[in-house]
Amino acid sequence: MRSFGQMAWLSVASLGLVAAASGCTSITDHRGYIIDQALVDAVQPGVDNRQSVEKTLGRPTFTSQFGPQDWYYISQNVKTPPFRRPRTSDQVIYRLRFDAAGNVAAIDKRGMEKVARLNPEGDKTPTLGRNRGLLEDLFGNVGTVGAGGGGAGAPSGGPNGSQ
Repeated sequence: MRSFGQMAWLSVASLGLVAAASGCTSITDHRGYIIDQALVDAVQPGVDNRQSVEKTLGRPTFTSQFGPQDWYYISQNVKTPPFRRPRTSDQVIYRLRFDAAGNVAAIDKRGMEKVARLNPEGDKTPTLGRNRGLLEDLFGNVGTVGAGGGGAGAPSGGPNGSQ
C-alpha cells in the first residue's frame, strides 16, 4: 500500500503532465474580414455602386493604389502549431472591380492559390560583395585612409584640389 506522500506526488505529477499536454495544442486564429456569404451574394455587378457596397459589406480590407481602384476583402484562418510559426490554413479574397461611373463591374473570388510560401535562407541575408571576417572588418581600412593613390596629374592639397 502506498503512503499519502507517494499518492500526493503521483497526483501532482499527473496534473503536471496534463497541463503540459494541454499547452501543446495548436491555436487557430481568424484575421481580416468576416465573410457573410448572404451579404456577398447580395452585391450584384451592374446594379450596385461603391456606396451601396460599403453599406452592404462595410469598408474594404484595402483598396488598390495603382490603376483602377479595386476593393479587396480578405479573410484568413491561421493555425499556429506549438513551437512553430503561424501558417495560413484557409484564405478567401474578394476583389470588386468598378467601372468609370463607380458601378460594380465584376466580383472575383480567390483562395489559397494566392498564398505565397517564403523560405528565407537561414539567419543571413545573401548580399553581393566579399564575405569579410571580424578581423577584416576591424582592421580592413588600416593604411587606406589618406592614401589618395597619388601619381602624375593627381590633384594634391585640400578637398577641392587646391593647396
